[in-house]
Amino acid sequence: MKIRKDDKVLVVSGKDKGKTGKVVKVLPLDEMVVVEGINVRKKHLRPKKEGQKGQIVERSLPFHVSNVQLICGNCEKPVRVAYKIEAQKKVRVCKKCQSEI
Repeated sequence: MKIRKDDKVLVVSGKDKGKTGKVVKVLPLDEMVVVEGINVRKKHLRPKKEGQKGQIVERSLPFHVSNVQLICGNCEKPVRVAYKIEAQKKVRVCKKCQSEI
């Protein structure tokens, strides 16, 4: 997968189309990502102990990685990712400005 944790991404399809956020979690086996503040749902939690109140928590749920596009840190635009091998190390490169991501 070309998207990693802490990358800034743009949502390109779905109900949150056009929003940007930081990747919190990557699930490579399922090809899913969790983005901060995107695809938020409410979860009702029951009380854990007697006398404690239940609560409603908002959580960001995972969605498919094809619905997001990486934003380059250098040119600040949504870009596709290329790979370059530099000194025996594989590096992600921006296709627009050719800078290392």
